[in-house]
Amino acid sequence: GYVVVAETADRRLVMQVLEARSNFMTGEVEVSAGETVAISNAAGSIRHMLVDNRLSSLFVFDDDGMAHYYDISQRDNPPLVESVRVVPEGEQVTAVSFLIGTVSLIVGGSDGSVTQWFLVRDEQNIYHLTRIRDFASHSAAVTAIAPEYPRKGFATGDAEGNVALHFATSDTTVLNERLSNDPIRHFSFTPTNRALLVLDEQGSMKLMEVQNEHPDVSMSALWNKVWYEGRAEPEYVWQASSGTDEFEPKYSLVPLSIGTLKAAFYAMLFAMPLAIMGAIYTAYFMSPKLRGKVKPTIEVMEALPTVILGFLAGLWLAPYMENNLPAVFGILVLMPVAFLAMAALWPHTPVALRRLLPPGWEAVALLPVIILVGWACVEASPYLEIWFFDGSMRQWLTDVGITYDQRNAMVVGVAMGFAVIPTIYSITEDAIFSVPKHLTQGSLALGATPWQTVTGVVLLTASPGIFSAVMIGFGRAIGETMIVLMATGNSPVMNFNLFEGMRTLSANIAVELPETAVHSSHYRILFLAALVLFVFTFIINTLAELVRQRLRRRYASL
Repeated sequence: GYVVVAETADRRLVMQVLEARSNFMTGEVEVSAGETVAISNAAGSIRHMLVDNRLSSLFVFDDDGMAHYYDISQRDNPPLVESVRVVPEGEQVTAVSFLIGTVSLIVGGSDGSVTQWFLVRDEQNIYHLTRIRDFASHSAAVTAIAPEYPRKGFATGDAEGNVALHFATSDTTVLNERLSNDPIRHFSFTPTNRALLVLDEQGSMKLMEVQNEHPDVSMSALWNKVWYEGRAEPEYVWQASSGTDEFEPKYSLVPLSIGTLKAAFYAMLFAMPLAIMGAIYTAYFMSPKLRGKVKPTIEVMEALPTVILGFLAGLWLAPYMENNLPAVFGILVLMPVAFLAMAALWPHTPVALRRLLPPGWEAVALLPVIILVGWACVEASPYLEIWFFDGSMRQWLTDVGITYDQRNAMVVGVAMGFAVIPTIYSITEDAIFSVPKHLTQGSLALGATPWQTVTGVVLLTASPGIFSAVMIGFGRAIGETMIVLMATGNSPVMNFNLFEGMRTLSANIAVELPETAVHSSHYRILFLAALVLFVFTFIINTLAELVRQRLRRRYASL
């Protein structure tokens, strides 16, 4: 249907709803008119009236510079929601227009001001007409506004013949030049935005060729908070496409950058202790024969395709962890405690039992501990959920205000950790194993214990190599694609919540590049995201090299 609002000669506002029915068989269209409804007129002398395409909002602008917002979704008695001053005191609204989608209002004033307004919902679910942003002002009164068709750009003309091109989302004014010596009365874009037809007050018409390919891209739109249509406040948002033509693309790279760092952080949090501690034990305490089996086995893990790890993480590990959350946290907490307890009890075990394991094979004694602790945690998980979490730990987390997604940062940390562990382990183990023997033998000869030798001599000497291993692993985690693509919800959120997913730069490129239009703004921003990813890895590797060289100089005397 349609809504028609008019002002009568005696300054009454009236509204009528028209409905059109089309005959399926004949194609005949029948238009029926509803009852005429009176609207309370709170405005002065009315200059402009606009109705949105949802037929729910009426905006009336008067000579006093006021905008009056009516809720016409209540057809019987449309109420006046609020009245807002949209131009400075003493000025008038000289031009007003909707942007595509009829969500945003562009208001031009007699003072040359150009502002954007739209309805913002407050905590009481009440909409208020809110001033969103100001654009470059004209030197004279704004006389015409022309919106672009497929995007949130528009043109403004003033009483001195100047024409300016603006874009709402990026908050930019890309052009402001004089086209006529007379006031601009009307102009309109072609459907492709390639040309602008301008009509001045003398009836002179000009055709202005427009080359404005990517006005929606700016440093502000990419890296700062932007107040998008329908949002309650400025936000960082990545949402490149939608099913509607009037959709406002959101190209903030901040959520993707945060997601990249978040995935790498949790992966390193899981991988670093295991890889470095394992490398220390393998290189310094393990027997040569056992080391010859363990080190190649871990290094072979690096050849495992990450798509397989991502597949297992998404289809098996994520649901398993969701259904056994107490077991997961139990293993993470109790396993290190069990290792320390076993290390404390080992010297007190019977000598005959200890002789069963040759020196350097003590790690084999941990295998029963790993199996026992893992089995106990899994078996106790359902009972822990019943006793402490009302039957569901996931629901308990939700009830206390912690969002839980099945494919989350914890799953990514474990899966990507397994992909990063071989890299960190191999480099760290080589660095520790390459420490000159005379240093360790001299330390032991002076009375230091093996552990004191490791912490006081070996780790310091090998620290440049260990640091390089960590940073290479970190760079590897930042650039990972398939695991984060398959093991996360690919939601571009702005937090470091362990139980929520993320979207990384690399995964975003893999998901969206095949679907985007070639040479579009979206297409180019994806290539920019690849450049940002390269910059991340370049900075990390540069810092790693600087720190490594400093560590080498500091401990060169050893």
